[in-house]
Amino acid sequence: MTSHLLPHRKAALATIILLLVVLAILFAMGRPAICDCGTVKLWHGVVQSSENSQHIADWYSPSHFTHGLIMYAAAFLLWKKWALLGGRPAKWALPIAVIVEAAWEISENTEAVINRYREATISLGYAGDSIVNSMADIGWMIAGFYVAARIPWQASLLLAVFFELFTLWAIRDNLSLNIVMLVWPIEAIKQWQGMG
Repeated sequence: MTSHLLPHRKAALATIILLLVVLAILFAMGRPAICDCGTVKLWHGVVQSSENSQHIADWYSPSHFTHGLIMYAAAFLLWKKWALLGGRPAKWALPIAVIVEAAWEISENTEAVINRYREATISLGYAGDSIVNSMADIGWMIAGFYVAARIPWQASLLLAVFFELFTLWAIRDNLSLNIVMLVWPIEAIKQWQGMG
């Protein structure tokens, strides 16, 4: 099964350039390249620790993978199904998705959002992401986008639901709760998450 939303050569090159720009922006923001612990781990599974959001994969990686599934679905609906703007942006769906994910990764590492996480969620000691983690998060989104391009939409939906339920069970947090707690914090949810 092939997808017209997968990047052609120019879109792939644009994606690489965007990743380099994001890397430069994160360095310019003064983000640490790697964890203060001095190591880079493939997986770090302790949410309430100073090493969370510092390594290549953690409990929030499934959320970023799900971002890719969602971005692919949005691109398909906007430019393939509904032919918005004549469907022309479809060829640039991946770099557009990277721009959206990168905008989140950059804003997530601003003082305002870091403080919001500390105030509204269970992430009391959150200090932002390392550059390795931010770039890996974008990579997880790209992986989700590519998987969505290769499997039926029903499988993408099941995968997203599975990740939401699995992380809800494992760490009492997921993409949906993360959004709720950032936008409209609910004290009962915060307390329930704190008990996990």
